[in-house]
Amino acid sequence: MAARGHVQDPNDRRLRPIYDYLDNGNNKMAIQQADKLLKKHKDLHCAKVLKAIGLQRTGKQDEAFTLAQEVATLEPTDDNSLQALTILYREMHRPELVTKLYEAAVKKVPLSEEYHSHLFMAYARVGEYKKMQQAGMALYKIVPKNPYYFWSVMSLVMQAISARDEKLAQTMFLPLAERMVEKMVKEEKIEAEAEVQLYFMILERLGKCEEALDVIRGPLGEKLTSELQSRENKCMMLYQRLQRWPECNALAHKLLLKNPDDWQFYPSYFESLFHLIDQSWSPPEEGEHCSEGAVHHTVAEVVRFVEERIKGEDSKESRSLRGPYLARLELMHRLRERGCPEESLLGEPLELMVQFFGKFGDKPCCITDLKIYLHLLCPEQHVQFINRLSEAVPLGEQGEEGFAFPEDTKALQRHLCVCQLSRALGLHHSLDVDGKLQLITELKAHYRHGLKFGKNSLKTELQFSDMYCLMAAHVYIDLWTEAGDENMVWQCLGILQEGLSHSPSNAQFKLLLLLLYCHLGAFEPVVDLYSSLDAKHVQHDTIGFLLTRYAESLGQFAAASQSCNFSLRFFHSNQKDTSEYIIQAYKYGAFEKIPEFIALRNRLNQSLHFAQVRTERMLLDLFLEADIVLSLEESVKAMSLSAEDDDIPWDNMRDNRDLTVFTSWDPKERYGLTDEHRHQSLEEESLWLRIRSLTLRLLAVLAGLGHAPSQQNSETTNENGIGDKTSVLSSLLSQLNQTLQAAAQMAEKRVQYPFLGPPSTRMGPALSSGSCQCQAAALQLSVHLQELDTVGLDESSELQTQICNSFKSLVVQLQEILNKCKGDLLEMKESKLKTHPSLLENLIFFVETISVVLWMASYCAKILRPLKTSLQKKKKKKKDANTALVQLRLSDTNLTGSLQDLLTQALEHIKGQETGMTALKLASLTLEGHTEEEASFTKAAMDKVQSSYLRSLQEVGDLLKKRVETIKNLKI
Repeated sequence: MAARGHVQDPNDRRLRPIYDYLDNGNNKMAIQQADKLLKKHKDLHCAKVLKAIGLQRTGKQDEAFTLAQEVATLEPTDDNSLQALTILYREMHRPELVTKLYEAAVKKVPLSEEYHSHLFMAYARVGEYKKMQQAGMALYKIVPKNPYYFWSVMSLVMQAISARDEKLAQTMFLPLAERMVEKMVKEEKIEAEAEVQLYFMILERLGKCEEALDVIRGPLGEKLTSELQSRENKCMMLYQRLQRWPECNALAHKLLLKNPDDWQFYPSYFESLFHLIDQSWSPPEEGEHCSEGAVHHTVAEVVRFVEERIKGEDSKESRSLRGPYLARLELMHRLRERGCPEESLLGEPLELMVQFFGKFGDKPCCITDLKIYLHLLCPEQHVQFINRLSEAVPLGEQGEEGFAFPEDTKALQRHLCVCQLSRALGLHHSLDVDGKLQLITELKAHYRHGLKFGKNSLKTELQFSDMYCLMAAHVYIDLWTEAGDENMVWQCLGILQEGLSHSPSNAQFKLLLLLLYCHLGAFEPVVDLYSSLDAKHVQHDTIGFLLTRYAESLGQFAAASQSCNFSLRFFHSNQKDTSEYIIQAYKYGAFEKIPEFIALRNRLNQSLHFAQVRTERMLLDLFLEADIVLSLEESVKAMSLSAEDDDIPWDNMRDNRDLTVFTSWDPKERYGLTDEHRHQSLEEESLWLRIRSLTLRLLAVLAGLGHAPSQQNSETTNENGIGDKTSVLSSLLSQLNQTLQAAAQMAEKRVQYPFLGPPSTRMGPALSSGSCQCQAAALQLSVHLQELDTVGLDESSELQTQICNSFKSLVVQLQEILNKCKGDLLEMKESKLKTHPSLLENLIFFVETISVVLWMASYCAKILRPLKTSLQKKKKKKKDANTALVQLRLSDTNLTGSLQDLLTQALEHIKGQETGMTALKLASLTLEGHTEEEASFTKAAMDKVQSSYLRSLQEVGDLLKKRVETIKNLKI
């Protein structure tokens, strides 16, 4: 809370108990204590604000805001009140009010350094860069300290970064910022490294690379000490931007002489060489090659340099560094890419990689080092390469199982590396079924043998042999996906569960289990698995899709709400958190970080995942609550959902998913994730999001239409905004139909992603089940109902017939969707357990679609009720006047009855599934070829799937029962 210090102010002593109550979370006592104090001291403004904080935290936002404004209008200048109001406004997410607070305080106390500083930070929170610049200069005039001056300069840079007009940034903001810094340079007032960094940032953004180089290499550059090799890195970057390849080459060469293991300079060294070759560069006859020293401008010189570094490592008594050996492979790769014959100077790739393995095979990084250079080998050399590596693996005597095992962890690491390289070369994939089963047996044996090396390890540590277990799981997945043998996936779940029991912190086991359970349609075990991953901060954006993609589609509505909240909480706090990071960066002079924080905020605000979760969360709330807890109109209002505004940044959408989160050794050219896969996945995700977003907005329009009274007078209609809603409705329906056409074309392509690649969206199943088409038809019906509302019943017999036919068509479509849900979700055939998760997904589509049709029926009731009333009035005057209504009323009664019948069918199907599934005796399954321990893990996984299915059926059943009640209350 507010700073209280040691000043013996009687007010501080009086306020202290309230602060303590608030700090301890005892908000009710804080409010009572504040009330007591205010009875004795009515003018103690801070007590009133502290009471407001207590009210805010107990959910009484309106009362809190009223109290706060009472104090704010008095324009307080005491530190306690100002700080308490700042805390309150932050909790209310109203940072713009803090600026007004300190603007008033600064006017009253114009020479206060503290208040000017708070005003600057308040502007920083809301991104008012122009006012920040002015506040910084005002502060510098009162207290001429360098940081304040450079706050103002940085605010100019931020105006340039955020300016929509790039020309304005380059001709006004940045040149002004440059002049301000130059003034300090001339006056020799530059003191801190942050000030030099800011000067460099300005020159770089202005494209003044030569001037920036002079700064870095001059006396000011000596202040750049916080990062290792900061000056050299900046020089290297500038040389590359200026295309001064001789200097780039010479500097890289010089730095690599100092540290031959510093990988970041090898790529610069090689790139500069090829640029020099392309430019036919030759050194001058006299003097130095360039300002940085000698330049290596031929392949022979660079090869010689790399070989010399390797000789230096070979001659060392201590352990060699990997850098030079990898540099040789990297150079070979680049020479081959260019088709240079000098590649032969470096030797034979197979021999070089065998040599590398000999030196570094016992390091876990060896696999990742060699994997990227496997393409240097010819396909005919693959088996020979693995055989050569196997010879270099020290194994003990063959055991009873017929396998020779490593005798220490270094030998284990070498053997593991060979296995991983075999898989990366595609040797595992080329085996037949028996070969793969034999391979799994070997991998499991090595895994269990390796556990003895980690007997004393902590729970948070991974077992040395975990990768054998993971690889065995991958081979099981190969057998499942290629042969369709579901027995393999159960065994895969078993081995992963066993692995997790020995390595509870292994994220790869958890991620793969999560994926497998989702593919089998079981979401219940996934919640705990994801929770145990303990995803932090930006990971909610990068891997959150693994959870949110499946939650609702597998019928776990409560878990779906929870998983959406996980993600949304992160995205919503991002805005507030980023402001705090920016303020800290200003305070500590980390100016170069500020644009990075802004970029992070933009990246998250424009995230595809954020847009998806927000849309799905609102739809989920409607499906679970609209016309059950609240009416559709009240539900839409509670969400502040606007049909007119599309707040999804379609043009700037960012796909932040981490699609490489799973460890994979699959050869990229045959099984790996390609750029084409990424592109198609993004296109599919965007299309599905557009369908869901348009559906949501159409439901918002429907809610508004349902609320509107029947209006036959066009002037009154427009006054009530119904005319606007009609145009919005037509526009959205047109967009939905176009999007569905595009989605159908994409679905026809039947894009197959790698198993460990991006999951497919719900779009394909939604279209094949008929759900999308039925929802669109139901929403389209609202246009005809509007026409009926406008025309009236007397002159609308054709329209009524059309509406009746549409109703009948909707019932037929719903029946077809329901028919696609029929069948056993879980069945036992010949002592083998088989799952049908697509039936569960279709059931969810049925639930969503019937909800949309029900809302349409509810709207229809609202349209017909007033028409019926007006017709009854006419009936008294003219006996046969109700005939116009008869047809439609009968049709609607049939609709209600048909919908009830469909829901009854669905509930009977669910009840039948629950009975059949509960009767399955999984314990009686005999798992051939399993040890008792293996069988127990596999059966535990089966139990989790069964339990999850039952939970899903229960939640879907409960929701459908509530929908039955909705229909009963639907009276026309």
